[in-house]
Amino acid sequence: MARSIRNICAAALAASVLVSAPASAKVRRRSNLAPVMNGQNFPDPGVIRTGDGWHAFSTNGIVNNQKVHVQMAYTPDFKSWTFRGTKDAMPKLAPWVNAAAPKIWAPDVTQLADGRFIMYYCASLASKPATHCLGYATSKNVEGPYTDTSNSPWICPQAQGGAIDPAGFLDAGPHKRYVVYKVDGNSIGHGGECGNIVKPIVPTPLFLQQVNVNNGRDLIGSPIQILTNGPADGPYVEAPSLTYLDGKYVLFFSSQCYATPKYDVSYAIADKITGPYTKYGPLFVTGTLGLTAPGGMDVAINGDHAVFHANHGSGRAMYTAILSLSGTKVSAKV
Repeated sequence: MARSIRNICAAALAASVLVSAPASAKVRRRSNLAPVMNGQNFPDPGVIRTGDGWHAFSTNGIVNNQKVHVQMAYTPDFKSWTFRGTKDAMPKLAPWVNAAAPKIWAPDVTQLADGRFIMYYCASLASKPATHCLGYATSKNVEGPYTDTSNSPWICPQAQGGAIDPAGFLDAGPHKRYVVYKVDGNSIGHGGECGNIVKPIVPTPLFLQQVNVNNGRDLIGSPIQILTNGPADGPYVEAPSLTYLDGKYVLFFSSQCYATPKYDVSYAIADKITGPYTKYGPLFVTGTLGLTAPGGMDVAINGDHAVFHANHGSGRAMYTAILSLSGTKVSAKV
């Protein structure tokens, strides 16, 4: 989730240790974790692997006093990242987007069978600026420009608060394509942290929507709820991202309010893509490797290379990890 944040001092951990958050997750590193790109503000990152390396995309930002709807970065080796500066992956907005304050959040790019790329994103509605809904844009090139000429949003449950945080997933075995996303119930919550800790708590379910395997946009059937917020999650669960590790479907997500140090990266595991998913983790919390408010993890489709953000300076910087699963324990090498 992308909004303005307040600075929170990070806690430091001792060097040369195996950091273990809960018993269900572990992180290996010899020192506090440093962000990529010298801590460039790059919140809600999404990542895709292509033939030339990895490309990352992030929530809108201001770069050299210029508004960038979708920020970008690139690495050939998952180590040395180059920020693309003012280059905008989606310079033109769809007619349904609120042009005055589009608030393009959490873009996620997937490659289709014909070689083209589709970007899933969320944006503020022109007709109702307080509500976000999902759209998609396409391009022949991974770095765009992506275009969306739709007159209305793609997925838009307005009565439930709208939708944010889309992420694509190709289930390689049965060759089926999906998108996971959050219904943004806390946007119509009753107050408190991130608008939704005053009872009655509004649900913020994570949904799985099958889409056409070839074009990535035609909806197949109805969305399936695969997770929702409970008492331990604070105001919501959000930022879903699916991957397939060691024969299991692993759903990464964040819980607690992003504007507090309670924000985290957690995960749930299932034998089938439709669930049921059992929550484990969290994997990253404030204090892990000196991080503050880590969240918004995304994993390259059917891969183990992940990106996420945490508070850094006056913004949120991108960090990287390589994941593995043993039983119900996700490990992160950083």
